[in-house]
Amino acid sequence: MVTNEQRRRQLAREKFERQQQRREATRRKAHRRNAVIAAGVAVVLAAGATAYATGALVDDKKKDTAADAAPTPKKGPDPCAKPAPGTPSAKTWKSEPEMTVDKSASYAMNLTTTCGTIDLKLDAANAPHTVNSFAFLAKEGFFDHSKCHRLTTAGIYVLQCGDPKGTGQGGPGYTIEDENLKDSKLKGNVYPAGTVAMANTGQPHTGGSQFFLVYQDSQLPPQYTPFGTIGAEGMKTLKKIAAAGEQSGAGDGAPNATVVIDKAAVTGS
Repeated sequence: MVTNEQRRRQLAREKFERQQQRREATRRKAHRRNAVIAAGVAVVLAAGATAYATGALVDDKKKDTAADAAPTPKKGPDPCAKPAPGTPSAKTWKSEPEMTVDKSASYAMNLTTTCGTIDLKLDAANAPHTVNSFAFLAKEGFFDHSKCHRLTTAGIYVLQCGDPKGTGQGGPGYTIEDENLKDSKLKGNVYPAGTVAMANTGQPHTGGSQFFLVYQDSQLPPQYTPFGTIGAEGMKTLKKIAAAGEQSGAGDGAPNATVVIDKAAVTGS
């Protein structure tokens, strides 16, 4: 026969177990939420490692239940035109191109995209290797017909481009050194809206051709070479792309807008 004291202890134990289960469920949800944001921070920046979010998000989705479902992908209208005829570049090079830029000159990059023009003012004085590489790649048609493959809309706010493969794994075959990481504009580890910066693999001096365009202030460690600023027309185009959202529904995925760089050109004066 169960005594009142035994029954009381049993009920207390069951209550404790229920509390532990609720706490564990809350912990798992917080872990998933933080993983999504952390993945966004890590990639932007990872220009060659797709493991950044793919594995983590897939594993989390497997753990989801009907009561804790994965975010529903959002599909907004595509505000962009059809791409110009042509195929992405397959060129690669064994080493960084010879330095030809004049650090005292002014350089600009114009990206003619399916969503509108993105105009960039390049900082050759503080990021000469990066600007030199972009001038070389643009002249070679490396960026032409390539997709901007990644849009983040939570925690960090960037559009990532520069990979002809459109997967986040492509590059020119060479890497360039980090530059301008102590730029005074990067106050409080914030890349301000209007910044264009290099993506990398998470290790020093691993930038290639991938870059990201910041359309809203974004908290990031100063590990990504800032090498220019986005003009008014470019910001307008980026806002239109961002407003269309991204495909995962989690704030980090392929943009709903079909963003293709029809033509990239660098000019100097």
